[in-house]
Amino acid sequence: MTARGPALPALGGRGPSYRERVADALRAALIAGELRPGEVYSAPGLAARFGVSATPVREALLDLAKEGLVDAVPNKGYRVTAVSERQLDEYTQVRALIEIPTTAALAGTAGTAALAALRPAAEEIVAAAEAGDLIAYVDADQRFHLGLLALAGNAHLVEVVRDLRRRSRLYGLTALAEQGRLRASAEEHLELLDALLVRDREAVHAVMTRHLGHVRGLWAAP
Repeated sequence: MTARGPALPALGGRGPSYRERVADALRAALIAGELRPGEVYSAPGLAARFGVSATPVREALLDLAKEGLVDAVPNKGYRVTAVSERQLDEYTQVRALIEIPTTAALAGTAGTAALAALRPAAEEIVAAAEAGDLIAYVDADQRFHLGLLALAGNAHLVEVVRDLRRRSRLYGLTALAEQGRLRASAEEHLELLDALLVRDREAVHAVMTRHLGHVRGLWAAP
């Protein structure tokens, strides 16, 4: 993990929502590959990185441990769990089986206003790509895709994909951002949204297939 990193936004207050926001930021850092497998991170160290107190970070790490994303290391902190290439392939395969047909079907069922409401999140993804802010990128990407899937009206499906996304790793995002190539992938979200709004199911299917292909292609390379 680099010595410096983006701070969490001012959230106002503490409580469960603050703890959840910290946990979301840690998950995003983990998925983006900024927290590397096998390395041990302490709550105070991560708190300094994100500009928050150690208590919500410690609580958030307990949540991540329950999800199997980190393992406790006595008197040291938490080690990020490793994910094998086979596991990543399996996660991506299941995601493709769920997300591609579900998203394509939304071209005929989702309301125009509901689809248009996702544009700010898609634009956030592009802005984060331009800024090289991988944590913000992963966070906005998750909000966009889960919000899109939610339009299908199947809450269990959304939770399954949320869990698969949490377990995935996108180590190649750092290299793409440094090479200035992340924006092209980010703009696929706007392309997808435009295809949905004109009710072009075939185009939606094609964009989603290409987009998920990046998870085990461009985005996956260490």
